[in-house]
Amino acid sequence: MKRDTAWKKYDDKQRRQIYSFAGEYRNFLSRCKTEREVNDYVVEELRADGFMDLDVLIAAGKELKPGDRVYRSNMGKGLAIFQIGTDPIENGMNILGAHIDSPRLDLKQNPLYEDTNLAMLDTHYYGGIKKYQWVTRPMALHGVIARKDGSVVTLNIGEEPDDPVFGVSDLLIHLAGKQMGKKASEVVTGEDLNVLAGSIPLDTDLSDEEKEKLTDQQKEALENPVKGWVLHYLKDHYNVDELDLESAEIEVVPAGPARDYGFDRSMIMGYGHDDRVCAFPSYKAMLELPETVSRTCCCLLVDKEEIGSMGATGMQSRFFENTVAEVMDRAGQYRSDLSLRRTLANSMMLSSDVSAAFDPNYPSVMDKNNCCFLGGGMVINKYTGARGKSSSNDANAEYMALIRRVFDDASVSFQTAELGKVDEGGGGTIAMYMANYGMNVIDSGVAVLNMHAPNEIISKVDLHEALLGYVAFLKNIK
Repeated sequence: MKRDTAWKKYDDKQRRQIYSFAGEYRNFLSRCKTEREVNDYVVEELRADGFMDLDVLIAAGKELKPGDRVYRSNMGKGLAIFQIGTDPIENGMNILGAHIDSPRLDLKQNPLYEDTNLAMLDTHYYGGIKKYQWVTRPMALHGVIARKDGSVVTLNIGEEPDDPVFGVSDLLIHLAGKQMGKKASEVVTGEDLNVLAGSIPLDTDLSDEEKEKLTDQQKEALENPVKGWVLHYLKDHYNVDELDLESAEIEVVPAGPARDYGFDRSMIMGYGHDDRVCAFPSYKAMLELPETVSRTCCCLLVDKEEIGSMGATGMQSRFFENTVAEVMDRAGQYRSDLSLRRTLANSMMLSSDVSAAFDPNYPSVMDKNNCCFLGGGMVINKYTGARGKSSSNDANAEYMALIRRVFDDASVSFQTAELGKVDEGGGGTIAMYMANYGMNVIDSGVAVLNMHAPNEIISKVDLHEALLGYVAFLKNIK
């Protein structure tokens, strides 16, 4: 069934409002290229809007009451945000969940080396990428370096106009005969994604006496003077040594801001739409709630989705259920583990993640009757998964009908879709992990072109419809 583009229902004044919200999002996307940066950005806005740190309340022994708004950070890489409702929490919550990690290149633990008078950084790609897309483009370094004394240095190089940028070189076309004959998956391998970081050698004109006083690291710099120059720079600007890189998390991401896309500026191209285009309207929806809600509302922003939701900051950890237990305890409603289990089972969730937009350049992998389109509004996926619905949540028909009613009543433009033709591939979200609690979960989000590429594309009106849909879900699911 064909649905009209969402743009048609808005006049010029309303479209200006859509563009204004998209401008806020574009700034967010440009500033927040790692999960840590998203966490810090959102926490700053939550505090400005009156949200309280749950851990501070717990330490102070304070209680929660209906209307209270709290958040809890998960190691600085994810957030759980709550507004307490008037109904018992055990009756269930309305939950929005999105992930804030994106495909990228990570520096290895011993990344820096010298080869033929060039300083190089060794990387390990994160998430599913077409590796050939990540070469010959300006890249930036974002992350943290943790010293043994517990202090942490923040790194952000490549975003300011006067900053240097970095990148992965590629083989010139004149000598690429064999390379061009390879399969796309083999044109550039993971071990080829080494970042060029410098070429000037450190001044090593020392006397024999001075050389005898050098540390082992300084002596190595004499043998690898270009690497030595980079280490000198890191020491001079950040007071870190090479061994400190063993306890660093540095991400190599596309440099530069997100940009308006198209003559009509109706789209945004930028890095990290997957899944920050869902995370942004999700937490913004929490800020639009009235002072009193019946069901407790929650927004969950998680890490590690792109690599299977593993680890302490991923959806498979116990962070969420532990935090819900703490919220219930502070609200005087935690009686036993059974009350927590009932809360989770009675909750309802939109697992907010992006979906593959129809691309007229590649129509053969899409089923036009069951795919989403840019400008068609937010996307509802009853199921994701691969081929035979593997690793899919596959929401109940009754829950699907409930979501349709809520969106229609709120005049939210939406479309239903699945991720490509049945045997073409597929993908998953955090929905299946939340469904393990027995709660009703369905995938929803925004259509994206170029998914998992260094620069992805979304429609501004789809972003707007996602906000409307998330607000309607939080307010109207009873």
